[in-house]
Amino acid sequence: MLLRHWPQISQQCMSYTLLFQWLEQSFARLTYATILQWCLCCFAHSEAKIIFVDSQFLHVAQGAFKILSDKGIQPPSLVLIQDPISGTKIETSMPEYESLLASGRNDFPVIRPTDECDPIALNYTSGTTSSPKGVVYSHRGAYLNSFAAILLNEMQSMPIYLWTVPMFHCNGWCLTWAVAAQGGTNICLRNVTPKGIFDSIATHKVTHMGGAPTVLNMIINATPTEKRPLPGKVTVMTGAAPPPPQVLFEMEEQGFSIAHAYGLTETYGPGTVCTWKPEWNSLPLEARAKLKARQGVQHLGIEEVDVKDPATMKSVPKDGKTIGEVMFRGNTVMNGYLNDLKATRDAFEGGWFHSGDLGVMHRDGYIELKDRSKDIIISGGENISTIEVESVIFSHPAVLEAAVVGRPDEHWEETPCAFVKLKNGGAATAQDIMDHCRQRLPHYMAPRTVVFDDLPKTSTGKTQKFILREKAKAMGSLSKKSKM
Repeated sequence: MLLRHWPQISQQCMSYTLLFQWLEQSFARLTYATILQWCLCCFAHSEAKIIFVDSQFLHVAQGAFKILSDKGIQPPSLVLIQDPISGTKIETSMPEYESLLASGRNDFPVIRPTDECDPIALNYTSGTTSSPKGVVYSHRGAYLNSFAAILLNEMQSMPIYLWTVPMFHCNGWCLTWAVAAQGGTNICLRNVTPKGIFDSIATHKVTHMGGAPTVLNMIINATPTEKRPLPGKVTVMTGAAPPPPQVLFEMEEQGFSIAHAYGLTETYGPGTVCTWKPEWNSLPLEARAKLKARQGVQHLGIEEVDVKDPATMKSVPKDGKTIGEVMFRGNTVMNGYLNDLKATRDAFEGGWFHSGDLGVMHRDGYIELKDRSKDIIISGGENISTIEVESVIFSHPAVLEAAVVGRPDEHWEETPCAFVKLKNGGAATAQDIMDHCRQRLPHYMAPRTVVFDDLPKTSTGKTQKFILREKAKAMGSLSKKSKM
């Protein structure tokens, strides 16, 4: 069905308005050049007709428009969204959002889709492992995943939702629609800081929020002056990257209720949830955190999730050891990639969406990620899960952030290389980190290189491992090839 309707899908998406909901937290760690490059990719590829731009990012859009014009590409029409809270108004002759709304008619005809599988939105992947792709969402998929998001978050009517998830990422994990469906209140932050998060929770009595492990890490490492008591239960859905058990452990200790979801842009955001079992409540907190770090089972909006051997398309044994690729199928899987028929065919080979994530299936039917297929390290014939190594590094009390990649090696093929950022005031040497890992992992899995540095991030808070791999590659081999 996907391929049969592809010409219509592509044609409709190209004529749709592409709305970018810029939030400052999404770009706080990115350079102007990086944002500009991302904008250019989206503008040129999507062939958007109109772009709504927050006043804070007007200069970025104008920079992208100039480059498009210099290339002979007609840029989209721009509508400026002024910020009434800042008190600073940009004087301009370009159309403004509020004026545009005021010029409309209340009796405008509602144009509904002719087919519920027609496109509703175009979202771009974050490009952590390859170039960003335009992912086509359907009305049906967005509708179902929005209801699934309500269930995953145990969201009752009139929730108060604090936004730290960028709204442009999977339409805010479909929570832009879900919160509206429940008559909720949206609390937005221009700068995502620990103080801003705690102040917003205390002031607005926040009931729900979401965030990548990067945000959770920020919360648990807040200073005493930044923290404030929680006014009530705050449910936090985390995803976007596998959360280290240590981070989940400390969030629960601080009183937050964690819902761990997993998915991709291609699955409208959350595709699985680590559904909690009552019998786990009697376990120690640390053991509960390890269980909650698993990716779990499919939510009610998706048909099926499995871990398969991509060569044979057979399900792997439910032994928690045999690694396969996580695959999805169902209504909340994308229509396909815009203007990329080959990538779409490859992604759906065998009738399942191939996530590119490697994982295992446990006896209870819960999946657990081990790595991205491009991130797995092969050292001396052994597969090393970078996620597993990173979780151990995170358990070191001085570590704030960690990412592990393969460093090329003439003898072992690759060796684990850890990039680590320490907490403010934290003290640890490279040898400390390596010893910490060797005490908790098989020695071949422990990093042989440790680099202390800031970790490059995407706009959604994911670590850009391809940049770290280039850095590791530039270091050269640790050992020389054995002579016969």
